Amino acid sequence: METNVKAVELKELWHRCKDDGDERARERLVVAYSPLVKYVAGRMAAGLPSHVEEGDLISYGLIGLIGSIERYDLDREIKFETYAVSRIRGAIIDELRSLDWVPRSVRSKARDVERIHSQLENQLGRAPSEEEMADKLGVGLDDFRNTLLEIANSSVLALDDLWTVADPDGGQVSLLDTIRDPHAIDPEEAITTGELKDRLAEAIESLLDRERLVIALYYYETLTLREIGEVLGVTESRVSQLHTKAVLGMRAHLSHAGERPDAA
Repeated sequence: METNVKAVELKELWHRCKDDGDERARERLVVAYSPLVKYVAGRMAAGLPSHVEEGDLISYGLIGLIGSIERYDLDREIKFETYAVSRIRGAIIDELRSLDWVPRSVRSKARDVERIHSQLENQLGRAPSEEEMADKLGVGLDDFRNTLLEIANSSVLALDDLWTVADPDGGQVSLLDTIRDPHAIDPEEAITTGELKDRLAEAIESLLDRERLVIALYYYETLTLREIGEVLGVTESRVSQLHTKAVLGMRAHLSHAGERPDAA
């Protein structure tokens, strides 16, 4: 994500902010990187109910941006933009969850879908189809797909949630935030990070082909749901259903993997 400030000026602002504690430099950094907040808020708003205002998401995200600037280490081998996007998104999610705007019935349905997915995956040895999920839940296929839409429109479901770790200060950071200088890798941390990445890759591989494609196009190619629909020749709402089922399925897969004796 580009800023409107030249790299040389940004470097100077960072050093004034970190080395001299210059509040003015900190404020200018917030302004310079504010497009990151609008970018993240815009992507998240597309999958949330219409009554959730993008302006509110931007306000929540600014809190995450400010925290990112305050905590960013200039010596870390990771771009600030990469570090900040994770925290901006985390701040927005935390605020949405604190508002508790998701109906209990929807939370219950999401848990049921996740539980049934895990059961069927264990029984079948593969990711279950929508038809199999609907049958196990005792509902029609259309009703199941409507449930997926309801979950998608009433909750914050994203791949990022699957690989966050606890922050010592009480927040959340992605695995990317844990990467240190490549010449000074902590062996224990490297093993843990590698195991989590392997589990995530395994969870993605467990998906049905179309679900895996949706995940790839959305998270790796950064296409919107509408654009993915054009690629697949389906509606945007259908893509939302596929995305929701994929993420819930991955959660179930990771949860099951964590309970296996060989996963310890």
